[in-house]
Amino acid sequence: MADDADVIIVGAGLAGLVAAAELAEAGKKTIVVDQEPEQSLGGQAFWSLGGIFLVDSPEQRRMRIRDSHDLAIEDWLGTAAFDRAEDFWPRRWAEAYVGFAAGEKRSWLTQRGMKFFPVVGWAERGGANAVGHGNSVPRFHVTWGTGPGVLDPFVRRVREAEKSGLVRFRFRHRVNELTRSGGAVDGVRGDMLEPSAVERGRRSSRDIAGDFELKAQAVIVASGGIGGNPELVRKNWPQRLGTPPRRMISGVPDHVDGRMLAITEQAGGSIINRDRMWHYVEGIRNWAPLWTDHAIRILPGPSSLWLDARGRRLPVPLYPGFDTLGTLSHIMSTGFDYSWFILTKKIIQKEFALSGSEQNPDLTGKSWRQVLGRATSGVPGPVKAFMDKGEDFIVEPDLPALVARMNALVGGEPLLELAQVEREIRARDRQLDNPFSKDMQITALRGARAYLGDRLIRTARPHKMLDPANGPLIAVRLNILTRKTLGGLQTDLDSRVLGTDGQPIEGLYAVGEAAGFGGGGMHGCAALEGTFLGGCIFSGRSAGRAASRAVG
Repeated sequence: MADDADVIIVGAGLAGLVAAAELAEAGKKTIVVDQEPEQSLGGQAFWSLGGIFLVDSPEQRRMRIRDSHDLAIEDWLGTAAFDRAEDFWPRRWAEAYVGFAAGEKRSWLTQRGMKFFPVVGWAERGGANAVGHGNSVPRFHVTWGTGPGVLDPFVRRVREAEKSGLVRFRFRHRVNELTRSGGAVDGVRGDMLEPSAVERGRRSSRDIAGDFELKAQAVIVASGGIGGNPELVRKNWPQRLGTPPRRMISGVPDHVDGRMLAITEQAGGSIINRDRMWHYVEGIRNWAPLWTDHAIRILPGPSSLWLDARGRRLPVPLYPGFDTLGTLSHIMSTGFDYSWFILTKKIIQKEFALSGSEQNPDLTGKSWRQVLGRATSGVPGPVKAFMDKGEDFIVEPDLPALVARMNALVGGEPLLELAQVEREIRARDRQLDNPFSKDMQITALRGARAYLGDRLIRTARPHKMLDPANGPLIAVRLNILTRKTLGGLQTDLDSRVLGTDGQPIEGLYAVGEAAGFGGGGMHGCAALEGTFLGGCIFSGRSAGRAASRAVG
């Protein structure tokens, strides 16, 4: 039987689209199948803030940031903490990716029309020694247009290839099996789901209308991870992070279900580092949800006071924006699966941003007028909406009322004692009486303001929280938010899936989150942020080019 295409791509997210664009440029015929309807084209990337990890970029240099490949690889390896025999290919992917980020990545993206916001963000700041976890310098480049702006260059190219007959989309096609012939993967088989007109992000039906089978010389798995499947998240939860949380909310849509990982494993693919994952601790329930337990992540500046469920301050260096998984591990050790921010109106209007394209209409809409308005008009509109409507936000003019409502929100036996919370805040406030301090968060706060980008738009001037002039006071309940799968299908540098014997499976490739963003986990144990979209782009490009060379 003649092939239906040269290559079949399973998944129409960012990594799959990049691979399809590369295949089209090489003149190869591709079919892209996806279980979701056409309106979900682009997958998770659409909802992202569009953060891209770049090294020694023009944006960094304009902000007086001195970065280098050597500094970036030191930060990456110190954060990844590779410690397993199966980390051979993940480490090679990490080295290749940092080389890409310090080399042609920016020029390659800008040639395709991508642009970046001029102020570079400083995410995952670490707080340990120089060889430990975290970014030594700001590297988080927000794409002008956020997630849709990341997708647009690749969607345009693939749509153009569709018009010329090189690319065909098959939406509502759910793959159940990778077919093989003579040891090589030669196609996919599965269910055709009933058409669905649901809004992007909403759960689509799984009613079956028929079945299908497609043949090709190669298959690229670009199906994402497990973040929308809480059962799988709990099953693979890392021991180092303690007991899985009883209550989690979801940072990704329902279709991020991990089905294709098991299906590819059944076809002989090797999955490694199942217990490596990336979840956030600053999750809030969306007051206008689209998917199940829809969560939004707060992108905090460094000033908020972080307390556990009993009102005890989190230890050094677990400050907002410093060490995501270190904070997650500590929170789970408290016996509770939530924590609290306490802050002031001055802090929230300068430091709070929300992750997601829909929560940043100024950047997503590419409106400089709205960007300037955000910086000058008080609390940003999307944040104000959560203050007014979000169940996790409490606003009060005085501390006794604030603590009483915090206890009421979680219910049951009151865990927060007013005297304990007040002691923590007053002790912190006293440290501002001098230009020096023993409080390392105050020291870090002052250090952050030495960076022009933080001083301009991300870090409030240090002030006393209990001074009424800086109020009202605000408390935010922070929940565990599921997000990324750091492990996945083991691949070589051509994105070829490896079997349990360590050898490539002929005709089978994996990209993006399904491959741990490269190699089966190029981030190792933890990430530097801005590296997930870039990992999809880099691995998708690798697979598209390698498959182009391999097929006739």
